[in-house]
Amino acid sequence: MEHIATFCGNCNCGCPELYLDPDAAEEKRVVITDDFGQKIQMSVEQLRVLVDDVKSGVLDGLLVA
Repeated sequence: MEHIATFCGNCNCGCPELYLDPDAAEEKRVVITDDFGQKIQMSVEQLRVLVDDVKSGVLDGLLVA
C-alpha cells in the first residue's frame, strides 16, 4: 500500500492514515485506518465525493460546538 496522508501527526497514538492499494479491487482501492486498528475501504470515486463534500462545506456543521 502507498501511504498518502496522516491525519493528526501531533502525537504518537496511531493517528488515522490514508493509503492507496493499487493491488486491491477498484471498489476497495482507498484504505483509511483509524487509531483503534480498524479500517474502511472505498473506491477512488467515493473518496472524490467525500473530498468534494468537505471542500463545499457539507461537513462544517460537525465542527460547530
